[in-house]
Amino acid sequence: MIRVGIGYDSHPFADGRPLILGGQHIPHARGLAGYSDADAVAHALTDAILGAVGAGDIGTLFPPGEPRWKDADSLYLLHVAVEHVRERGWTPLQADLSIITEEPRIAPYAANMRAALARVLGVDDGSVSIKAKTNESMGFIGRGEGLAVIAVATVGEATGSD
Repeated sequence: MIRVGIGYDSHPFADGRPLILGGQHIPHARGLAGYSDADAVAHALTDAILGAVGAGDIGTLFPPGEPRWKDADSLYLLHVAVEHVRERGWTPLQADLSIITEEPRIAPYAANMRAALARVLGVDDGSVSIKAKTNESMGFIGRGEGLAVIAVATVGEATGSD
């Protein structure tokens, strides 16, 4: 059996924070506001993985405001979510993500993001897709106030050999 989950996350830009997307530190004048490291790519993928198995969302597994998640590495949170999914008898198969932002340019960092996410999911790099889109100057993204990420993840029933 195969299941599919969809995740979404958005964060406003904030001064004085690093920009981390897909586990990569990206040179930019502003980072993203958030309780953890605000990695919207990892957050959207976490929601997609959890959603595929009916396990709630990132806020259910990692309640906001809980001190141990303050400034947490979101790739670690994704790892915990993947383990949670595996404990339920499922294994990640692939992920497809779209990052919607006017800036920074994502293409120079996409391969490293794919590799980092694939490592956490336990899949090969070719099973993770990172795409970048602009919002054509519309809305909060178009005004450069923040960015958003949409993720789709597929999981399959784990077999006895996993």
